Amino acid sequence: MKKILAIAVLLPCSILAETPAERAIAQARQMIDKNPRQPEAFNALAIALTRRARENSDVSFYAQAEEAVRTSLALAPDNFGALRARTWILLGKHEFAEAQAVAKALNKRMPDDVLVYGFLVDANVELGNYSEAEKACNWMLKVRPGNVPALTRAAYLRELFGDIEGALDLMARAYQATGVSESEDRAWMLTQMAHLKLLSGQTAAAQKLLEQALALFPNYHYAQAGLAKVRSAQKRYAEAVELLRARYQAAPHPENLYDLAEALAAAGRKQEALEAFAGFETKSLAESGKADNSNRELIFYYADHAHQPEKALEIAGQEYARRRDVYTLDAYAWALHVNGRDAEASKQIEAALAVGVRDPAILTHAGAIGPRVAAAGI
Repeated sequence: MKKILAIAVLLPCSILAETPAERAIAQARQMIDKNPRQPEAFNALAIALTRRARENSDVSFYAQAEEAVRTSLALAPDNFGALRARTWILLGKHEFAEAQAVAKALNKRMPDDVLVYGFLVDANVELGNYSEAEKACNWMLKVRPGNVPALTRAAYLRELFGDIEGALDLMARAYQATGVSESEDRAWMLTQMAHLKLLSGQTAAAQKLLEQALALFPNYHYAQAGLAKVRSAQKRYAEAVELLRARYQAAPHPENLYDLAEALAAAGRKQEALEAFAGFETKSLAESGKADNSNRELIFYYADHAHQPEKALEIAGQEYARRRDVYTLDAYAWALHVNGRDAEASKQIEAALAVGVRDPAILTHAGAIGPRVAAAGI
């Protein structure tokens, strides 16, 4: 142990501070410097940049990744690695239908590529095609049993299908199979396990996992959001506010501002909450027509806070035309409900519950929409 610590002391602080994605970016750039006509190096750079976007929630890295893909395709038109990286970028930008189409084409071209199956899972989940997502996930496990990308996706599907314990088991297996150098991946998995613990009412266990995630990857935006939920469950609203404020300052996305506004309201800081909600509305409307948007939050803002049901339904209709996952069905159902259209709302919330999801917010909405629907979700 002393020898390891001594080596660490001798290393430059910049190296010690590098994240897994930053290291991958540096390695890819070194490859490019050595051979600027190697398409694989630009593909590696694109993938590393998308990983960095997840690490710090900075979407500008997707634009850089797209530029790397364009360079790769200019060097070697139609090369598989570049098109695979492009699919990952499309998913990151929430262009799910296009990502699904590209992934399908790549899957036909290379039917044993595990990552492409993963992209099919991701796109189909977001579009609400859960049977297709499950098929693709099963193929991932068949092609390479026990691989981590398949385990994490299988865990999410288990959660959506209502099997929280099964989801926890799969995510824990993925965590154990992930190398210790992959600190962000491991922090993400700990955050997901905490989310599942919180769904099960195990607040203390969720808190412990989130603290581990933040120790592993300091100021991690996903873990900050998770810990804020724990603090809210503990009625420690002031602490939830500070966690969400820090997240918003690091990643100033509208949806993050919405979470902060709701936390401020729960903490009884009404004027600050009103100001935050007003800022959210302006920012959210500015991106409402884009694929990567905060429309679901905007729906609930208009339905529950601004009390403008017509606007809630307008935004819900737009998003429903793009995707039919359970969370969009829930938002659409709620928009219909606040407009007094409970017969239509029932159909949408029943479709969400039929998947098996046991999300508390969805079940609460189901109970408000109608007793028959609530019974279906129990």
